[in-house]
Amino acid sequence: MAKLTKEDILKAVEEMSVLDLADLVKAIEEKFGVTSAPMAVATAPASNAAGTASDGASEQTTFNVVLAQAGTNKISVIKAVRELVPTLGLQEAKALVESAPKDVLTGVNKKTAEEAKVKLTAAGATVELK
Repeated sequence: MAKLTKEDILKAVEEMSVLDLADLVKAIEEKFGVTSAPMAVATAPASNAAGTASDGASEQTTFNVVLAQAGTNKISVIKAVRELVPTLGLQEAKALVESAPKDVLTGVNKKTAEEAKVKLTAAGATVELK
């Protein structure tokens, strides 16, 4: 097997979706017994505290997708949650939906957050981006 360079690994990571990256992080945590502490999550409240003016919104690069209400069609919402977070089993997804308001995705980019919001809204949920 050829040895991968740092550049090869970075190129592969660059081409992965956010959900694939989340799975990769969990696999690395399990394999090596470590935990990740993303800096973006720690800095997000500071940018929100600066103000809610339009200049503050343009600076925000990471978002949390919050399931505010499951709506009347919980089964569709549970299916949508499982598509967005494939590491969740049926019971965990059901518990997340029933305990709304709850974060579904945290620290994701705007495009991923918007896609998740569309998918959950189409399933009948009420969703907020923070």
